[in-house]
Amino acid sequence: MISAKENLRLQKILILVAITLFIVKLIAWFMTGSLAILTDALESIVNIVAGFLGLYSLNLSAKPKDADHPYGHGKVEFLSAGVEGSLVIIAGFYIIYKAVQSFFYPHGIQKLDVGILLITATAVVNFITGKICINTGRRNNSMQLIAGGKHLVTDTYSTAAILAGLAVIYFTGYNFIDSLIACIVGGIIIYAGYKIVRVSVAGIMDEADERILKDIVNLLNKNRKENWIDLHNMRIIKYGSTLHCDCHLTVPWYLNVHESHEEIESLGALIKNEFGTAVELFVHSDACCDFSCKICSKQNCMVRKHVFEKRITWTIANISNDARHNILTPD
Repeated sequence: MISAKENLRLQKILILVAITLFIVKLIAWFMTGSLAILTDALESIVNIVAGFLGLYSLNLSAKPKDADHPYGHGKVEFLSAGVEGSLVIIAGFYIIYKAVQSFFYPHGIQKLDVGILLITATAVVNFITGKICINTGRRNNSMQLIAGGKHLVTDTYSTAAILAGLAVIYFTGYNFIDSLIACIVGGIIIYAGYKIVRVSVAGIMDEADERILKDIVNLLNKNRKENWIDLHNMRIIKYGSTLHCDCHLTVPWYLNVHESHEEIESLGALIKNEFGTAVELFVHSDACCDFSCKICSKQNCMVRKHVFEKRITWTIANISNDARHNILTPD
């Protein structure tokens, strides 16, 4: 599995990057004494822990199916992402606690120019690494890499806010701004953690992925064949990098078993060509009924019993219904 190997290799790189950036941020904090920089360093600890959790989950999710896990081990990625989001939220609250405390016990700041340069370098590395993770995760359908990438990009934005505040402190000398920035960044981090946890829970609960569903529906509408009379009862479940999709395809009743199978193979090849071999497709063929004539646009059908009325455009809403519902319900 090429995608699984690529995911693991990238996750190992993420851990090395997280450790390196944490060391750089600690140096910047020791040199400046800035609480805002400390908040950035604390979030890097979360990155390191999340990196090791992600590596474990990717190793586990890459294991082949077995008797105890017939759908594979991919669900562990959602658990890992949930833990990562929870750690981010905890870090956010701790940052706010330290910031509020500093309002009552002010602290001095020094060598801000060096600190700004070091933190700027870490922000650039974080942003580039995060974007690579998101793109790779979407290409390989890896929840873990997408969550980790979004975390790094959010970390970059919070670092940019910290840099802006440090610049203001550098030119004005108002040290209280340092604590104010820490409070704001803490709130941003808590919100980012909440979104990661939200996506994780959605995956564990098999919530429909509308982005994937929309892409599949658009693909099928554009490449629809005349024997594909209707598509219904579609379900998509995500297990790590694997998509399990099942649906019912209505075809002309007079097709033999071989011809019906050819239509299913054609449908499967179309989806796999677009989304990769990580898609497991299970299609049940239904024979058309009398009421199917109204939506069947097949030319020169010798057994048509009703006049063609309309061709149903498949949407996210109607592909999950049964065939009769789609026919009786107007567009």
